[in-house]
Amino acid sequence: MSLPIALDAMGGDFAPREIIAGARRAVEELGLTVTLVGVPEALGDTEGFEVVACSEVIAMDDDPAASVRKKKDSSLVRAAELVRDGRASAMVSAGNTGATMASALLRMGRLPGVIRPCIATPIPNPGRTPTVLVDAGANAECTPEMLVQFAQLGAAFVSAHYGVATPRVGLLSIGEESSKGTPLVKETHRLLGETRGFDFAGNVEGRDLIPSPVDVVVTDGFTGNVALKTLEGSLTFIVKMMLGVIDTNDETRAAGRVLLEYLAPLAATLSPDNQGGALLLGLEGICVISHGSSNATAIMNALRVAAEMDASGVVARTRSAIRPDH
Repeated sequence: MSLPIALDAMGGDFAPREIIAGARRAVEELGLTVTLVGVPEALGDTEGFEVVACSEVIAMDDDPAASVRKKKDSSLVRAAELVRDGRASAMVSAGNTGATMASALLRMGRLPGVIRPCIATPIPNPGRTPTVLVDAGANAECTPEMLVQFAQLGAAFVSAHYGVATPRVGLLSIGEESSKGTPLVKETHRLLGETRGFDFAGNVEGRDLIPSPVDVVVTDGFTGNVALKTLEGSLTFIVKMMLGVIDTNDETRAAGRVLLEYLAPLAATLSPDNQGGALLLGLEGICVISHGSSNATAIMNALRVAAEMDASGVVARTRSAIRPDH
């Protein structure tokens, strides 16, 4: 029997109600085993789930590093310790992203040779497997060597999770030519061309995120986070504008009813709630980060991704990807 997944029941805008509801759906619809981590008196009805009690909560606006050091009995720290101690297969949180990363890093530790862990975020790619963006926000300042490792980690993740034998990796820049970009991008381009373990496709641009010709897009965490948030905001804007047009008059509403069965699956594909959250790569354990506004559906899918990562052996795959001969 597989180990349970440690779920931070205190993290997120709608905790603990939506967190527990998501856990319940993961049990009933996916057959997963979940352990809640939280302050007992704040949880309310835990619906029979095992609860690992803590006495502190790291708030969304708390300083990540300081709060992890000071709040050692917080739900985030305790969840990470369950993975470290072999009592949980993975941890999932919709709480403070920085504190989630710090808790996982300090308690689980880095894989041998990893300079810095990175956030891998799947971006929907209609018609094929998602494209994974690394780094999506863990490291604002990077070196070329770090970006090369992000490519290795991202490629290993794509192979383990989506079954892509030889992932295609693109480097985010302002032009396709190797001469385009900052000194960081140019040197990274050179190093990626010498790195084995994936197919380096050269530079890609912002327009290549959706749809994307590659399986992995590599960039520094500052650029990656800005690109991701821009993409999310643009998609939200387009959907709202489309719904507004459909609701213009009786004729457009009638047309909308006809189109709904075709548009609904596309909307579901593009919804962040169905992507399952981001994975923190480069650790001696599995940590899935869900967005702060996660509802029950998002939490269920984050738990699904955690279980899939455990089953696919993503830690072992990423460990073997970071080798001197790569």
